[in-house]
Amino acid sequence: MRLPDFLRTTRFRLAAGFAVMFALSVSLLFAFIYWQTGSRETARIDRFLIADAASIAGRPESDIERAVVSRSLGDLHRITFAALFAADGRALAGNLAALPPGLPVDGGAHAISGLPIEPDALDLGAARMVARRLGNGDILVVGRNIDALHTLGGIVLGGLELGVIPALLLSIAAGAFVSWRAQQRVTSVHQSAERILDGALRERLPIRGTDDDFDRLARGVNAMLDEIGRLLDNVRGAGDEIARDLRAPLARLRERLARAKETAPDAAGLQDVVDEAIIELDRTLAMITTLLRIGAIEAGRPHAGADRFDLAALVEEVGQIYQPFAEDAGITFTVVGAPDLILTADRGLMLEAIANLVQNAIKFTPPDGAVRLSAMATAEGPAVRVADTGSGIPPDTRGRIFERFYRLDPSRQEDGAGLGLSLVAAIAKFHGYRVTVDDGAPGSIFTLWCQPASVLAPA
Repeated sequence: MRLPDFLRTTRFRLAAGFAVMFALSVSLLFAFIYWQTGSRETARIDRFLIADAASIAGRPESDIERAVVSRSLGDLHRITFAALFAADGRALAGNLAALPPGLPVDGGAHAISGLPIEPDALDLGAARMVARRLGNGDILVVGRNIDALHTLGGIVLGGLELGVIPALLLSIAAGAFVSWRAQQRVTSVHQSAERILDGALRERLPIRGTDDDFDRLARGVNAMLDEIGRLLDNVRGAGDEIARDLRAPLARLRERLARAKETAPDAAGLQDVVDEAIIELDRTLAMITTLLRIGAIEAGRPHAGADRFDLAALVEEVGQIYQPFAEDAGITFTVVGAPDLILTADRGLMLEAIANLVQNAIKFTPPDGAVRLSAMATAEGPAVRVADTGSGIPPDTRGRIFERFYRLDPSRQEDGAGLGLSLVAAIAKFHGYRVTVDDGAPGSIFTLWCQPASVLAPA
């Protein structure tokens, strides 16, 4: 017969295992208590009997029989035993009809059962006895009934039955209940997961607000699903943007080639059209290459390893590359670097990110404007800042400028495909850094916040 699912869960097995361990530990505890109590009480009785026998034996011969009789008188329950026997085994006095069989006459305490008491007395079971030979050859026997110790064992066993067995059953029942409750949560998670697998990508795992293990797991999975949904939206949006961005240049390219085929006056005119077509194709290939590069970085697959380098030196290198471009555009370009800004990161990716920020600033800064590239030490670690005096970025669009293909100008007439800042954001995320944009009044200020050491290991 197949057990219910909640009885086959790990929680129930753990609860049952703990219940069994609890029962065993309590049983061992009860056994230890009984053993300690019995051994201590037996030792106490033995000491008393040996001392009592020595006390009687030390009296004059005329008082020994009287002492034996006095100890047996009034003991209606046959708890205490005292008897005096002649050297040939005849009973002289006391409440024992005969010398207990198997009792050594050595003055030590021994366990005896089946006591030879008076014929009309009840069988009182086991006892501890001491037999000692006197100076005249008589044998003195004293003893005490120990049935109370056996009764104690029964009490311990009864307490075990009344306490441990119900506790064991209650633990198993509690484990079954907890397992059943957990199984209900697991079932709801499975149902949500099946709906997600069926295509309901907006479905999320249920959260009850108890902040237990299931809630924390569900929040983590939901965050993962949100990120997957965001990436899927980016893929879909990227596909639409690629189609839209490629359609216009490819249409223009086809139109030029068709017109050149019909109207080109000579080989030189045809050559010009071919050159323009190559430029258009190069721009298109560059856009596709950038998209592939962003995808590889976001997937954590950069082509290079991590390096330890000086951020100020890297900023100076970028400044030397873009200084001529800024001068050609009539823009004042300033580079400032603080010393001892050591990073452990992918140097090639960092150079690419800073270069894209500088290129973006130069692109949107009008002539006679200024661009300032800085490497600085902040409370959060090293940072790279690019400030320009362009038209700035409206506050309501600053959250979107790092999206792929996003442009401030809806007409899409400016050069570029809107991927430069997306590449910067991908590189920053890969390193565990962050990039922000603020109002420069005028212009904008982009800041790439770098940790003192990257999560990457040096190559």
